[in-house]
Amino acid sequence: MWKQFVSKLQRKSSKSEATSDSFSSSNSNGGGANFGNPIQSSSIGNPASSKSAAAVKRMTSSVFPSSVVAGIEPLLSFRDVSNAEKSNLFISKLNICSVVFDFSDPDKNSAEKDIKRQTLVDLVDYVHSRPRFTEAMIEESYKMFASNLFRVFPPNYRSSRGGGEYEEEEPMFDPAWSHLQLVYELLLQFIASPSLDAKAAKKYVDHYFILRLLDLFDSEDPRERECLKTILHRVYGKFMVHRPFIRKAVSNIFFRFIFETERHNGIAELLEVLGSVISGFALPLKEEHKIFLCRALLPLHKTKAVGIYMQQLTYCVTQFIEKEPRLASTVIMGLLKYWPLTNSQKEVMFLSELEEILESTNAIELQKCMVPLFRRIACCLNSPHFQVAERVLLLWNNDHIMGMVAQNRQVIVPLIIPALERNASSHWSQAVLNLTLNAKKMFSEMDEELVLACQRKLEEEERKLPATEERKRMKWEQLEKAASTFRPVAGKTAVLVTPALAP
Repeated sequence: MWKQFVSKLQRKSSKSEATSDSFSSSNSNGGGANFGNPIQSSSIGNPASSKSAAAVKRMTSSVFPSSVVAGIEPLLSFRDVSNAEKSNLFISKLNICSVVFDFSDPDKNSAEKDIKRQTLVDLVDYVHSRPRFTEAMIEESYKMFASNLFRVFPPNYRSSRGGGEYEEEEPMFDPAWSHLQLVYELLLQFIASPSLDAKAAKKYVDHYFILRLLDLFDSEDPRERECLKTILHRVYGKFMVHRPFIRKAVSNIFFRFIFETERHNGIAELLEVLGSVISGFALPLKEEHKIFLCRALLPLHKTKAVGIYMQQLTYCVTQFIEKEPRLASTVIMGLLKYWPLTNSQKEVMFLSELEEILESTNAIELQKCMVPLFRRIACCLNSPHFQVAERVLLLWNNDHIMGMVAQNRQVIVPLIIPALERNASSHWSQAVLNLTLNAKKMFSEMDEELVLACQRKLEEEERKLPATEERKRMKWEQLEKAASTFRPVAGKTAVLVTPALAP
């Protein structure tokens, strides 16, 4: 394997070779201190091994910085060194992995990429064994994570799907994923390790580190966002001092997405992390959490790309209601505020979320918002889009919702019956007609007298409708006649405007 590496790389000058060979031979003969020897091998005294080690040194030095190969040979296995040297070997391997390669050309530095990948695998295995981390190891780990992960995505690498509809575009995969995956795995093992002291690590896992980590959620690669989701959750759990800052930083991402860009790839993943965070909130809820619900979560319903993260958003909202049922009316009014009027696909999703919210709502909270809510439901019943009408008619199959409707039927039934009657007489979809007849039957069984009273009132209003329309028509004719008496001013005619005198 070493011969293949040597054949791919140029040899150094004869002066460098002489220096390297003499340095290696002095160590093999003298058996003294090895701190100055970058190729510390277990096969000391073997001439062939010494030549191979020198060749590896020339190859490594030509790609990696000189500081990387200083101290201890980074290509050694952790099993081949003593426990006292493992921390130095760990740092040396981290320095090797801090070098970032260009993956746009798969054939460029292929040998060195393999070395880095194998080194990352060694580091992951070592961290999995739960070693004791010194501050120097934590610091060098932070530098390695920063050099590999923290990067700015080029403009043509970002997605534009946030400005479109709900279909997810074809995902783009980072060509450097073979290295990034191992770096993320190492970071996860590092953060989750019980031997990592949070007090010592918070010096490096600071606000800047968290902000850069959150920026990576805008990656096009779904595999990277999935790794980031797990890591952010571990960081939130381990570093309690950073929890308020993480919530605030995520809120700022939502604000930029809602009110500025409407383009971000990681909203669904961030909401998924927040779902588990919200489920762990202590009771009673802090005012800060309620403000986050009203100012960050509810406005997420207004964006065009809400379909991409609707499932995660619904879970977060329902978690708030389960924690504090008094928030149900606030959530329902917020949902009505952002209700789509011209987008049927989005309206169907809102109705699905509304059903989940109503399942967690009690009758007292429903009374605070039932008039505007069921007016909106009545409008959806008469929607010409059959999917909207079908979805809202399926609400009556929910026993909890029908139970609350029965308790407040004196207010709700008069709002719903006219819409059902109009559907039964004029809707074009046979499926909607069948569901409408079933709904009318359910309401009649609930309170037949009230339904008949609503039908009589509707018939009376329909009889008065022609007279009302005639009054409207005559009123418009009077307005048009009055407007025709005003002579229009010519295009270039000067008009004298006399200012009103003060009394």
